[in-house]
Amino acid sequence: MSAPYILVLYYSRHGATAEMARQIARGVEQAGLEARLRTVPAVSSECEATAPAIPAEGAPYVSLDDLKHCAGLALGSPTRFGNMAAPLKYFLDGTSSLWLTGELVGKPAGVFTSTSSLHGGQESTLLSMMLPLLHHGMLLCGLPYSEGALLDTRGGGTPYGPSHHAGADSKRALDEHEITLCRALGLRLAKTAQQLETPRG
Repeated sequence: MSAPYILVLYYSRHGATAEMARQIARGVEQAGLEARLRTVPAVSSECEATAPAIPAEGAPYVSLDDLKHCAGLALGSPTRFGNMAAPLKYFLDGTSSLWLTGELVGKPAGVFTSTSSLHGGQESTLLSMMLPLLHHGMLLCGLPYSEGALLDTRGGGTPYGPSHHAGADSKRALDEHEITLCRALGLRLAKTAQQLETPRG
């Protein structure tokens, strides 16, 4: 059996959500666990269009096995009209086999998002991403207000999960508070996964 890992699964169009995923991975690694970065292919409007099996750049595409064997999950998407992006929803809609066998029950999970505008649906997107995870029986980890960056942020950041304000041109870099909150989620997921794995005596 492989060493435990936290799956950091995301879809990113302009790179901001991917950068959040990398910061979350750093938080996971702080706790001594492996962070497995994975993405999903875009959904095409053309019938039967196919993407290469391996993306030209960035993280590899996720498999059901990546999800099945993870010790925890961080799920990230840009905001699309206050909801997760279609490619991520498309992947999640195909996880019924894991739901039927309860593979994800009791595993910790968290969510993260990026938007072009400051009030562009960050919180509703995070809440929408939690719904399928609840159906899978996962244990949701938000960000507690003991994370001081939640009170100090002038960009993204919510108790439901890290968020990022990318700006109208999607080029605004993550600020220090957004980075801190991303790493905090990764650390929290990893520590929770470790605690859940610890035998009770």
